[in-house]
Amino acid sequence: MEWVEVINNPLLKDLPFKIELNKFGKILMSPTSNQQRRIQGRMAASLINKLPSGEVITECSIQTSEGVKVADVTWASNEFINTFAYETPYPKAPEICIEIVSPSNSKAEISEKVNLYLAKGAHEVWVVYEDSRILTFVHTGEIEQSIIALDAQSL
Repeated sequence: MEWVEVINNPLLKDLPFKIELNKFGKILMSPTSNQQRRIQGRMAASLINKLPSGEVITECSIQTSEGVKVADVTWASNEFINTFAYETPYPKAPEICIEIVSPSNSKAEISEKVNLYLAKGAHEVWVVYEDSRILTFVHTGEIEQSIIALDAQSL
């Protein structure tokens, strides 16, 4: 299946799941919780306030070597938006990609997404846990703090 088929399929529009594709074009679905979506909204609002010179995109589709992955929240610079506009899926990852971990996510799955987003050009990937922990990864591995400090207590 191609991503355009997924987003245009009326049977898939209102599912309470995050939908992605694996490298073989098969649909992967992950259940989401209201807590995850609350954190998603707060992360988006924090990015808008701290980095107003770009765009925040939630549920951002990115074409990776392992299929289309959907980052919960991303921040894209104006340069990124000028280059790619709102192409779906993006052929490159926005500068900041955020994954909000749910109980159904395995460590291996989250680790793979971190590596895929970095391989597609993300400068930072944040992994956010429901207990407000935020881990930040760059191409050299985990770092102590992001380029912008988000208050985890506000999540």
